[in-house]
Amino acid sequence: MKKLVLPLSLMVPVLIFSQQRKKDTATTRVTDIEEVVFQKKTTGKTNDLTNVRISAKEAKAVASISGGIEGLIKTLPSVNSNTELSSQYMVRGGNYDENLIYINDIEIYRPFLIRNSQQEGMSIINPDMVSAVNFSAGGFEAKYGDKMSSALNIYYREPEKFEVSGEASLIGGRLTTGLASKNKKFTALFSGRYRNTNLVLNTLKEDTDFNPTYWDFQSYLNYHVNDKLSMSFIGYYSKNDYEMIPKAKSVTFGSLQQPITVNIGYGGKENDQYKNMMGTFSMNYKPADNWKLTMDAFAYQNREREYYTIRSEYELQTFDPITKEPVSSYDVGGQTEHARNDLFVRTYGTQLRAKFSPNVNTDIEVGFKYEKENLKDLTNEWKLVDSAGYSLPRPEVIDPRSGTTTGDLRMFYYIAGKNNIEPTRLSAYAQYSQKFYWGASKVFLNAGVRVSNWSFNKETIFSPRVQFAIKPDWDSDMLFKLSGGIYYQSPFYKEIKDLDGNFNPNIKSQRSIQAILSNDYEFYMYDRPFKLTTELYYKKMDNLIPYYMDNVRIRYSGQNNAKGYAYGIDTRLFGEFVPGVDSWLSASYARVYENIDGRGDIPRPTDQRFRVAMFYQDYMPQFPSMRVNLTLVYAMGLPTGSPVMFNDNGQPDFNSAYSYQKTLPAYKRVDIGLTKVFIDPKDKNKRSGFWGNFQELSLGVQVFNAFNINNTVANQWITDYNTNYMYPVPVRLTGRFFNVKLEFKL
Repeated sequence: MKKLVLPLSLMVPVLIFSQQRKKDTATTRVTDIEEVVFQKKTTGKTNDLTNVRISAKEAKAVASISGGIEGLIKTLPSVNSNTELSSQYMVRGGNYDENLIYINDIEIYRPFLIRNSQQEGMSIINPDMVSAVNFSAGGFEAKYGDKMSSALNIYYREPEKFEVSGEASLIGGRLTTGLASKNKKFTALFSGRYRNTNLVLNTLKEDTDFNPTYWDFQSYLNYHVNDKLSMSFIGYYSKNDYEMIPKAKSVTFGSLQQPITVNIGYGGKENDQYKNMMGTFSMNYKPADNWKLTMDAFAYQNREREYYTIRSEYELQTFDPITKEPVSSYDVGGQTEHARNDLFVRTYGTQLRAKFSPNVNTDIEVGFKYEKENLKDLTNEWKLVDSAGYSLPRPEVIDPRSGTTTGDLRMFYYIAGKNNIEPTRLSAYAQYSQKFYWGASKVFLNAGVRVSNWSFNKETIFSPRVQFAIKPDWDSDMLFKLSGGIYYQSPFYKEIKDLDGNFNPNIKSQRSIQAILSNDYEFYMYDRPFKLTTELYYKKMDNLIPYYMDNVRIRYSGQNNAKGYAYGIDTRLFGEFVPGVDSWLSASYARVYENIDGRGDIPRPTDQRFRVAMFYQDYMPQFPSMRVNLTLVYAMGLPTGSPVMFNDNGQPDFNSAYSYQKTLPAYKRVDIGLTKVFIDPKDKNKRSGFWGNFQELSLGVQVFNAFNINNTVANQWITDYNTNYMYPVPVRLTGRFFNVKLEFKL
């Protein structure tokens, strides 16, 4: 396989050679410019300068458990995730709840009660149906909603003729059918998927019966009435069932000098269900070439049930570092975790959008959205911790008769609530985009504002946003961009739910003032195209709601009693490391801090620090049908390994983070995909007979966690009652797993 050595100096923009003006430009340029071209016309075209476009083809090829689109997004420098079982991600110090997701400009939602990455099923995004992927890590334009971190907009494709494609593997499969009329006025795309991750979860090296089954069905219908009017419909239904019956687990941790083993026995089980449904109807009308009007009607429904009662008994044991013989145990104890949580979410509404382009260099866009929400939440969740016969926490009460310490039985925590609200959310935006010349330099400007109101907390937010780019007339192909504005995290189900389990109508939107400076440098190396992108950013945040993270569950404090800031640098080298296929190398350094109740700055639970990721594609020059792709991630550990302290009322004490800080181990992972292509659509040699029906056919082997690294997603804290010392028992992620995948297209 061809290899390319990349000098480290290329990871910093080389400006020193970029100051020379192109010769004779000033004398030959025409004064009246008809059009300034920054990018080709493609599906899902956007004026957003912060946008990163991701190939749908590469997203299907990537070896990833969590899903193709998100698996590829996690290799971008601004994105972080410390679990391969989740399709969720964190962007520039934000958490999982701070990311916008759209399909064809319609906002969608993820399940809300997920607390363990093992419970997550498939992402709503089906790679077989995707045409274009646009991702912004911050500073995005005004048409996108009110969240503080990122915006992902997926556009589905229209088939051009009859097609059938599918995939079958050891962990599931999918089947997609496309239809198109002869005049292509009507097109339809249907796709169904099934997944069962039982084989992958068995690599966790614990005695547990897993039965996770996930399936969904999606449809995308289009009817072009005439050249001016078209209609489309997207339908989605998914059902995820997660059943777990733990039996026993043994985890070794500690150090070489003092290895510690915890042996845990279990009783009980967990049974969760998540059902999501979505339907959107859109009408696009073009009364003239420079006008485009869109009306969307949408409805989304989510029913979630989280039921579990699990009793665990543990024994802590240490070993002699020389003889390796077991020493008497430190402590024995146990705990009971119980939940009967039900959630019903329904949102429906309509949005109107208009786009006016007086000329090819100018766009004016406005939009209005009405949304009705219905949230019904029933919460009954508690945890009882016992150590050597004593309940924790145990209030110290002196019995005057015996002089001994006694006390009432108390839960480690107890959350109960019954909520039912039906608020209305209104939002509107307007933005202006302009391309022009400033002297000999190309300039792009995108400025806009959005305003939103939510009837539940009676809050109105105002969010101005601006993007500016300049492409100097230099020999080197460079583009400088500056973007920013005021971004809000509009509260929804998780943010408004306080620690007692009740909805808090006084919660306000969190706010982030952002500034992003970036540079794109396009060049040729070894006669192949490359692009180096470097971004510096700073966020100043206030009205923050402190939270803690346990695995992938985020629990908020219910108070706007913190402020903070984030800063960092992202860089990505993108290009043809191997001729004909794209790869990239990403690196980033990011910090995020918060100040709770004025006590001082401490890292937030999503403090990323240093991270490196790579997506690499290659093939054998003599046998181009043999292909390989590699995904590599190294990320420093997040500060979510600290124990959550509880006060006398059984509620988390977020100020305890000031007295105890601990980070998880670094996340290290390599996934490899090896593929043999039997039939390539680019192959000009036509096949006859049965094989002539195939446009594509390939067989691949995927190696997940190729080096079998024991990554940690969270810590389970076990207390030695005799010393009050809390031992961090790591919650491991999956080990090495070999998957076989067959893909075809007729």
